[in-house]
Amino acid sequence: MLAPVTQSVYIASPEGMTGKSMVAFGLLEALASRSDRVGVYRPVVKADRARDYAVDLLTSHPAVDQEYDDAIGVDHQLVLSDPDTAHERILSRYRELAERFSMLVVLGSDYDDLANPTELGFNAEVAANMGAPVVIVLSGLDRSPDQIAALAAVSLSEFTGHHASPIAVVVNRAEADSLEAIRTAVSAKSDAALADGALVSVIPENPVIMAPTVQEVKDAVDGSLLQGNPEWMDRVAIGTVIAAMSLPNVLSRLTENCTVIAPGDRYDLLPGLIMAQQSGTFPALSSIVLTGGYDVPEEVGRLISGVQQDLPVIATDLSTFDTAVKVARTRGRLSVGSPQKMDAARRAVAEHLPTADVLAALEVSRSEVVTPMMFEFELLARARGEKKTIVLPEGEDPRIIAASEAILARGVADLILLGDENQIRAKASQLGHDISEATIVSPQSEEHVERYAAEYARLRAKKGVTLEQAREKIQDVSYFGTMMVQLGEADGMVSGAAHSTAHTIRPSFEIIKTKPGAQIVSSVFLMALEDRVLVYGDCAVNPDPTAAQLADIAAQSAATAEQFGVVPRIAMLSYSTGTSGTGADVDKVREATELVRSANPQLDVEGPIQYDAAVDASVAKTKLPDSSVAGRATVFVFPDLNTGNNTYKAVQRSAGAIAIGPVLQGLNKPVNDLSRGALVDDIINTVVITAIQAQADSAPDASSTSHASPTG
Repeated sequence: MLAPVTQSVYIASPEGMTGKSMVAFGLLEALASRSDRVGVYRPVVKADRARDYAVDLLTSHPAVDQEYDDAIGVDHQLVLSDPDTAHERILSRYRELAERFSMLVVLGSDYDDLANPTELGFNAEVAANMGAPVVIVLSGLDRSPDQIAALAAVSLSEFTGHHASPIAVVVNRAEADSLEAIRTAVSAKSDAALADGALVSVIPENPVIMAPTVQEVKDAVDGSLLQGNPEWMDRVAIGTVIAAMSLPNVLSRLTENCTVIAPGDRYDLLPGLIMAQQSGTFPALSSIVLTGGYDVPEEVGRLISGVQQDLPVIATDLSTFDTAVKVARTRGRLSVGSPQKMDAARRAVAEHLPTADVLAALEVSRSEVVTPMMFEFELLARARGEKKTIVLPEGEDPRIIAASEAILARGVADLILLGDENQIRAKASQLGHDISEATIVSPQSEEHVERYAAEYARLRAKKGVTLEQAREKIQDVSYFGTMMVQLGEADGMVSGAAHSTAHTIRPSFEIIKTKPGAQIVSSVFLMALEDRVLVYGDCAVNPDPTAAQLADIAAQSAATAEQFGVVPRIAMLSYSTGTSGTGADVDKVREATELVRSANPQLDVEGPIQYDAAVDASVAKTKLPDSSVAGRATVFVFPDLNTGNNTYKAVQRSAGAIAIGPVLQGLNKPVNDLSRGALVDDIINTVVITAIQAQADSAPDASSTSHASPTG
């Protein structure tokens, strides 16, 4: 009996050590942007292990609400001794999960039993019985393109021979300079094996994912932590430097996130290495390992303890040679405990695997429910799709540095930080953040200041601004960053973590100015509720807009809603609904509604309308039974700032909504403001939002193009 039809995908390999868990994790994240009920299934596990690493990895994903035991099938010993019973139990468990989850990521077996030559065929048969499309993952490590293509052909033949349906071949851990050659060779085999071919993706080997963590290095050498921040133990250790020479020669060989192995009696090296870590002028280290079991002399200990630093210093009794051998043999794997590895995995899959095409091949439809997590994953995927450059003027703020590491590691945007490069990189090194991919520009850079001042003086000539006044003004980080955006050297700007809203956005009024047709600059908050995303405007900029300005805010908010995948149904809010009320305030909203309808006849708009009639279908049926907006509004335009600001905060706190914003709208290019109490996640979200706005602005028809599938 076949399993029930469900939206699922089977991730399988013809061998071990392919990194299919990473591919499964990336596809899981893509599915999580489409559904609020994503599950995980591992048909075969080894019961002699305490826990299956891959199941732990996948069930740890924040979008998966599933216990470990709930995600596993049978022990591999049963597969060897009684494959028919194993198949029956695997399919029975799959049916149970298919009843509970709208989408399932199924991960094939691991090939650590060399006595089982039929393992690939077993996986193919399981996938066929489930009716699950198959993504085949191959290893490109130490293989030529032709060898990889031959393995792909054998794998495709095995799956199609068991009536399974391969839809994609992913070559993981490939040589970076062979990606196109591998893709061409594998595509040819795919076209020969399948009538419609298969999607072919090639992911290069990623040193971050495969590197051990500092904790794994410590365990490998049976070391003890002399000093350092325990939280740094989950950071990656990429490469080693053996410090068997003088300090200048050691410093010249340092690489980003490397482990320095030093003889424990070379006391002169330790202070020098810690100073290098503090300076910001050398690559940041992951740890220092002192060999030989020597105690650090009291005087040296006092010296380094006076330097505030979190770099782990590990002591081992092993010799330098034995330590180097053990560290070199230590291999890492994708681990939930290492944010660096998780972000690197997300980026690798997002940049090299066309997940949108895979989802289309799986015929995955978008859920009508949109949870905050689904919305977040969708935004991240869209930002990665056309990477933009965002300038962050407050480059020395620790929150900006922490957010920058995450943004760069996830591959959602390129970043320019403003400030003194040595100071920023030193602070990042001291805090344990890798921002090596960021560009850092000084706002006092003579070359930049002269160009920007000349342009600012030209733009403000009618206001009597001289070149000398422009030079002084432009060295303010907000003006400097805004001018970068104006001249196309950055696609957007995010600031305000350490500056007021006025300080952040005033330069954009003077330099970037409003879009053609926009009367004012306004704002919205994207309100991610439990099951939907709503748009609230204006809650941050305009205190008491006129009827014409309200109409402009409504049109702008509708356009912003479309940018972020929300079908705009506009509620022009007031204290009365329809024709039931009179007075200056309600008349203003009524006039604004008519202005929206006349200028934008394609928009669904209702007003004046009370909030309850806008969101509650039962109230709407009584008050406005014939309205296409009442009871199902998605864009809420408040009559004034007092009402809007209080309402968004009330909904945020009482309904547990995630408020993303304020998102500024109406400017020619995107600039967004942060709260001075912004958390790292707030900064990340605002950069992502700004990058997506920049994508829309660069579209061929920016006024009407929407890049997201509508949700409403």
